[in-house]
Amino acid sequence: MFGRRKKSGSAEDEADEVREAEQVADGTEDAAPGARRMNLPPAPRPDGPWDLSEVSQPGEGRVDLGGIFVPGVEGMELRVEVAGDAIVAATVVLRDSAVQLQAFAAPKKEGIWGEVRDEIASGITQQGGVIDEVEGPLGWELRAQVPVQLPDGANGVQLVRFVGVDGPRWFLRGVISGQGAVQPEAAGLLETVFRDTVVARGDGPMAPRDPIVLKLPNDAQMVPEGVQQEDQESSKFSGGMGQLQRGPEITEVR
Repeated sequence: MFGRRKKSGSAEDEADEVREAEQVADGTEDAAPGARRMNLPPAPRPDGPWDLSEVSQPGEGRVDLGGIFVPGVEGMELRVEVAGDAIVAATVVLRDSAVQLQAFAAPKKEGIWGEVRDEIASGITQQGGVIDEVEGPLGWELRAQVPVQLPDGANGVQLVRFVGVDGPRWFLRGVISGQGAVQPEAAGLLETVFRDTVVARGDGPMAPRDPIVLKLPNDAQMVPEGVQQEDQESSKFSGGMGQLQRGPEITEVR
């Protein structure tokens, strides 16, 4: 959706980039409107989410999905979502709330969450939805009222929270729904899951915003959406949340 910035490598160009960065940080008149939220270095992450290089044993207490390691929480259901033949997102369902986790490649020295927030907000408002940008427990987030059609055909809204964190060459987005969006103070455990997620981007070249592809764990049992298993209630990742349906997905029961 956007290209990498080209650099000539000259001392003059580097000096120009330093001046631009200072203008953005200071909010001076020369900075373009909205520049203070774009192209900034990723903020510190003292409480996570974590890069693979920052965790000695990422698989301890987490489910290894390749591109991300998702913390295991008692009573949760873990679903993976597919686009074509690729697994691109994981959803943790816990009681009456859920958080969808999706990781993307990002530029080495620039965060993209500010830009992504603007795009999400613009898309929702164009649909007639309402957006509120607030600083929440996970940093800046969007709390949205998204127009939906109810089962009886009437128009309604769904409350959703979009959260995000920029890391080193990656960006992790979370979409919180259910009671965790209706009552954000009730989403503490899902926020902990988001914070304790480990992102494994890999060293290969990736264009910014390319999704970091996930994989199923070796011991996963694949259950098509809507199919119940007799042993699901005793599963560590069982949430019994059939009412939360999300596109084409596969449920992992452990």
